[in-house]
Amino acid sequence: MAKAIRFDRPGGPEVMQCESVEVGEPGPGEVRLRHHAVGLNFADTYFRSGLYPAALPAGMGVEAAGVIEAVGAGVSGFGAGDRVTYTGSPLGAYSTERVMSAAPLIKLPDDIGFETAAAMTMRGLTSAYLLRRITTLTPGDTVLLHAAAGGVGLIFTQWASLLGIDVIGTVSTDEKAEVARAHGCAHTIVYTREDVAARVRELTGGAGVPVVYDSVGATTFHQSLSSLRRRGLLVCFGTASGAVPPIDAMQLAIKGSLFVTRPALADYIADGTERAALAGELFDHVSTGRIKIQINQRYPLEDAVQAHRDLESGRSIGSSVFTLPATTY
Repeated sequence: MAKAIRFDRPGGPEVMQCESVEVGEPGPGEVRLRHHAVGLNFADTYFRSGLYPAALPAGMGVEAAGVIEAVGAGVSGFGAGDRVTYTGSPLGAYSTERVMSAAPLIKLPDDIGFETAAAMTMRGLTSAYLLRRITTLTPGDTVLLHAAAGGVGLIFTQWASLLGIDVIGTVSTDEKAEVARAHGCAHTIVYTREDVAARVRELTGGAGVPVVYDSVGATTFHQSLSSLRRRGLLVCFGTASGAVPPIDAMQLAIKGSLFVTRPALADYIADGTERAALAGELFDHVSTGRIKIQINQRYPLEDAVQAHRDLESGRSIGSSVFTLPATTY
């Protein structure tokens, strides 16, 4: 029997329960995977709260790393004993073992550990598509990134620095500002005491930035629009503070013929070739040490409720993972 975190109704962290589950054998196109580490992402709270719909009862989590124990009929490119990582639906990553489709799996290089993989696969691939696919950035460009000390933020800023892109990062505390700067942020704005848009204008000589990357949503949307230069692009890729408000198209014109997009990682890794290309770039940067993955919070799987409380309170810095005891390997 495997251990898994499951929930049968939307709500707060307390709706999650640790249960014993039967895993079974993989069917056609599936593998049985034993997890060594599991990723904790803010998107997990969206499924738990009901913001993202899920057929209930359900497992929790979309990211983990481990070893394939068995493969079903028709699986090609993977075999028992392979080290793999993944991110994506269906839910169920918060578990010691699971049967799942082989489609989202990514082979994990031997020099990248399981915890590192679980901490970076979603965040790293998100950073990859934001920087490499959404729009064309050139060395010397300056962009604004909200939540710069978060899991995506610390990878994004390091990667942007490698590309010659300056990042203005917003954070909630001086401690987080220091962390963000240590990971490549050119400038930080402590939004709890500074006017974000005014400070961005000051830092850019009044012009504003060509791109704002906003994972916060409701509370930052208007400041994000006001931080853009003429014909700038707002990339709304998360809703940590709530859904983005309805967009008034005329306001986009008034503020400088602005553009807004609401991308999802799933649409940038649905194609296996593109997923492999983005993962290859990410793994290369991490393997060589050009991008360092900072894991600041580790939890036993049974502490999922507390982990979600910490995540939603803003206490977390960098990436968080669930670690599994050696007896489950």
